[in-house]
Amino acid sequence: MSVPSVYDWAGGSDAFERLTEVFYRRHVSDDEILGPLFANMPADHPHHVALWLAEVFGGPTEYSEHHGGYAHMVAKHIGLALSERQRARWVQLIGLAADDAGLPGDPEFRSAFMAYIEWGTRLAVQNSAPGAEPPRQAPMPHWGWGEAPPYRP
Repeated sequence: MSVPSVYDWAGGSDAFERLTEVFYRRHVSDDEILGPLFANMPADHPHHVALWLAEVFGGPTEYSEHHGGYAHMVAKHIGLALSERQRARWVQLIGLAADDAGLPGDPEFRSAFMAYIEWGTRLAVQNSAPGAEPPRQAPMPHWGWGEAPPYRP
């Protein structure tokens, strides 16, 4: 019996589309911390983020094939000077949006999902810092169920 990808467990493309629509339209648009950052986002921004997340979690490679992959995502963050406060709020609201969008609530899924969100948002803050020079080419991140390394005292 094979283990489903995080993408499949979440519910596929439809689940990530629901997630990003709920996130940006219901949670971010009126948020005092993130609202101004996304006030002028293109109408298709939630869809592009859904494609990114779907690919990261083992779904179709549409973001890489049609939207520039990792290099495009990094370029979107350069020079934004994202703050820790904005990062933490993004994490908090995407977690709430996952509930509202009906993504699975089991601990295994939420652990894998939120682990990537934490990692990705921290990387975005680093890449957006003034003077940062992130690699312009890198492999697309792929996130699975994860496994903690054994404890060695």
